[in-house]
Amino acid sequence: MATTQSTEQLIRRMLDLNARKQVEEPDETVMIESIEACVECLQACTACADDSLAETEVTKLIKSIRLCLDCAVVCEATRQVVTRQTDRDFDLLRAQLAACIEACRVCGSECQRHAAHHEHHRICAEACNRCEAACDRLAKVVQA
Repeated sequence: MATTQSTEQLIRRMLDLNARKQVEEPDETVMIESIEACVECLQACTACADDSLAETEVTKLIKSIRLCLDCAVVCEATRQVVTRQTDRDFDLLRAQLAACIEACRVCGSECQRHAAHHEHHRICAEACNRCEAACDRLAKVVQA
């Protein structure tokens, strides 16, 4: 019988296995939190966009759909950039985190506007807020 690992355990193990991990790496706990928040947010945004497409008044949700899809892409790119440790470029990391923070802020705000009428928007707004906060914490750790 195979043992299952939590997402955090898997991320931590994979980060620890990098033979060329840089000495000046940021706090691993903050990195893992950011990676997990990006995964959660991209999932919530993708599902929210799809759920919005199923709504009867979909034309009122076009901006939300677009922002959710954009935010999901930015979160995925951020997850990848944060995960990669080999010869990390901290300027690029900071720029990617800033993009993710902004995408989550804008998407979360738009989803919050629809949260009273659509549960999927409420859930998505919460995921965006958590991701924005996690990426902001990591950005502060890797400040120049």
